[in-house]
Amino acid sequence: MAQPSAAPAKTRPAWWRSIGPALITACVVFGPGSLLVSANIGAEYGYDLLWVLIVTCVLMGTYLTMAARIGVVGEATPCTLVAQRLGRPAAAVIGINLFLICTTFQFANNLAVAAAVDAVIPKIGTHVVLFVLNTLVIIFIFSATRVYQVLERAMKIMVAVILCCFVVNLVLTGPQLSAVLGGLVPNLPDKLSLGLPEKVDGSIRDPMILVASLLGTTFSVGGAFYLGNLVRNKGWTIREYINSIGDSIAGVCVLTCVSAVIMMTTATVIFGKPATDIGTLAQSLQPLLGPTAHLIFCIGLLAVAMNPFLINAMIGGSILADGLGKPSKLDDPWPRRFTVGVLVAGMAVAMLILHTPVKKINAIIFGQALTVLGNPLMAVTLLWLANRKDIMGKHRNGIVTNTLGGLGLVVVLLMAVRVALRIVLQFT
Repeated sequence: MAQPSAAPAKTRPAWWRSIGPALITACVVFGPGSLLVSANIGAEYGYDLLWVLIVTCVLMGTYLTMAARIGVVGEATPCTLVAQRLGRPAAAVIGINLFLICTTFQFANNLAVAAAVDAVIPKIGTHVVLFVLNTLVIIFIFSATRVYQVLERAMKIMVAVILCCFVVNLVLTGPQLSAVLGGLVPNLPDKLSLGLPEKVDGSIRDPMILVASLLGTTFSVGGAFYLGNLVRNKGWTIREYINSIGDSIAGVCVLTCVSAVIMMTTATVIFGKPATDIGTLAQSLQPLLGPTAHLIFCIGLLAVAMNPFLINAMIGGSILADGLGKPSKLDDPWPRRFTVGVLVAGMAVAMLILHTPVKKINAIIFGQALTVLGNPLMAVTLLWLANRKDIMGKHRNGIVTNTLGGLGLVVVLLMAVRVALRIVLQFT
């Protein structure tokens, strides 16, 4: 008589196990800058720029899948592959570049924390709050073990909560379906000009600053680049090749959906109102939260700022370590040391800005735009690696991927030139 077979062990569904690295990337990209930029675009242009999110979704997805394939098929991190073929100095330049990108993101995260705290408890010293917060994060970096596993679990929960809150609020606002569908058709709003930045009466006028910031927050080639490291950290091999693609798609879809929901919400509730302060932006949550919208929005902004606060810094730290030829896993000592560098630099820049008359929201938006300066180098590197036969074999980029990747490179180059011109005007 045949013996009954043992009951199979219960495991989580394969799709849940496959989600992780790209979701962490989405969490980093969707920081306070994404929230504020998406909200400002909805308030300024209504639904008219929803189509830009579709474009950035496709471009970001292209680079995410590229980076994931490089990490899985190449069986090494992108910086390691570059060092093996072009030498360590080339890899070091890439590491320094992404380190600076993350530092820029980090000062925006610090400013968002300061803005949220100042709006809720105006009498408390924001400098003290930032110092205490960064000190606590640094302590966690050097005391925690299994950092990646902790971050992955936390990010999955945070993304689910944030997405649910904004979706419920959007349903309650009741956006116009015809207007939303119209916003998916590519067009330029009447108030949007393609003109270059110019200096007028001592101040810089840049009609495309919000669009450049949106690209910096939703089409982050630097974030995509790091996915090649995360899949190595996860331990994936060629057998997880299909899962890596699914993970990339899941991450970019989450990022796009959250940004679109925020944009549609402010387009419905506060369209036409200058969204230069938290009070105005908080009005978008009134359908769900009523009189408590301001308080909840500030708490939400603080939560969104904290969401990428640590992992963004660790991206900069680990990529710099990788570029310099040091061990690059999140639990290794060198990435932790360089991570402290990102944290301290981001905090210092934020504190300097707090001593100027520049509004926090404007500084955050400009900070997000600055990140596009480093994207062209990352885009060229990923395209080059993904097309090398000695690395990718039969998994090299196809015509469609190269076409979309080339389009993405053109976009980030144009945006980088615009932002560089703005910086030159600022200091002349």
